[in-house]
Parts: sequence; structure tokens; C-alpha cells
Amino acid sequence: MTARPEVAEHFEDLDQQAHAARLGLWVFLASEVLLFGGLFALFASYRAHFPTAFREAVLHNTKVLGSINTGVLLVSSTIVAWSVHVLRAGRLRLAAWLVGATMALGAVFIAIKLGEYAKHFDEGIYPAGAGRFFAEHGVRGFSEFWTLYYAMTGLHAIHVTVGVAVLGTLLGQLVRGTIVPEAAYRLELGATYWHLVDVIWIFLWPLFYLA
Repeated sequence: MTARPEVAEHFEDLDQQAHAARLGLWVFLASEVLLFGGLFALFASYRAHFPTAFREAVLHNTKVLGSINTGVLLVSSTIVAWSVHVLRAGRLRLAAWLVGATMALGAVFIAIKLGEYAKHFDEGIYPAGAGRFFAEHGVRGFSEFWTLYYAMTGLHAIHVTVGVAVLGTLLGQLVRGTIVPEAAYRLELGATYWHLVDVIWIFLWPLFYLA
């Protein structure tokens, strides 16, 4: 049995509460865009300074794994958007299954990323130019590329982990029936954050795997 959506005392109705929640989320997402925007600007600056090194460094990355992870996130974004749609249609059980599937794909992404890091460590590629790889490839700019790679993809992986945790919380609320179609905006907020994670990776993928 589903519960009625709760409205906090300082809101007049559910619509006002939903509007405030959406506004707060978009302010937060704007701060995230500024954070990654600064990192992308730093990447562009170093790439302009070391164009040859950055082109060669990409050749040592795992394009197949990066591309698979791109597909994983694109599919997960489609599924989580579908979950919001079916929740608004009153299909709570299907919405819960779709959120769970999105979480599973997020876990797959993290597992592939950790495997990718392990492969780089085995090759002697560490942040800040540490490891035998940099001794064997004395090219100026390699250190900057790989340090940015670990910093930016690592920060993104943290955001994916947070996204999985957020979706897990929402899944629990769906299972308990505390999220109802009238309050579907709550799942919408989680889905919007997940879409941001996807969009950021769409920019990271060509920079570190294809360019």
C-alpha cells in the first residue's frame, strides 16, 4: 500500500516543494559544471602546451574499456529516464526494477574502471609521473596527461558511486511505497543527477581515449 506524499511545513503544497527541490538540484549541478569546467580548461591548456605528448599518451590508454563504459552509461541513463516515466504512470514495481538495473550498470562501470586502473598500475603508470612507464618513455607531457587522467576520471568515478548510493536510497523508498506517482519528482531529481554523470563522461571519453 502506498503512502501519501509528505509536504514539509514550510511549503504550501507539493508543487511548491517540488519546484524548490528542482531549483536546489540545478544550483548544485551548476557548481558541478563549474568544477569540471575548470578541469577541462586545465586539460585544454596542457594539451596546447604538449600536443604531441597528449596524442601519444592516448595511444597507451584502453580505448575498448573506455568505449564499453560509455555504452554502459548511455544505456543506464535511458533506463533511469524510463523509470521516471513508468513511475508517473503508476507502475511502481517496474520503476523499482529499472532503478535497480541502473544501479547494477553503475556498479559495472566502476568495476571496469577499477580494472582499467589496475591494468595501468601493472604497466607502471601512476599519477604525478611515478612508475617505470615514465622512465621508459621520457616524453615531456606524459606525466601531465596521466595525472589529469587519474584526477578527472577518478573524480567522475566518485560521482558515479554517489549516484549509485542516491539511487539506492530512492529504490528503498520505492520498495517501501514512500515514493508515489504524485511525488515522482524525487526520482526525477536522482535521474537528473545521473544524467549529469553521463554527460561528463561523454566529454571525458574522447579526451582520454579518442583524441
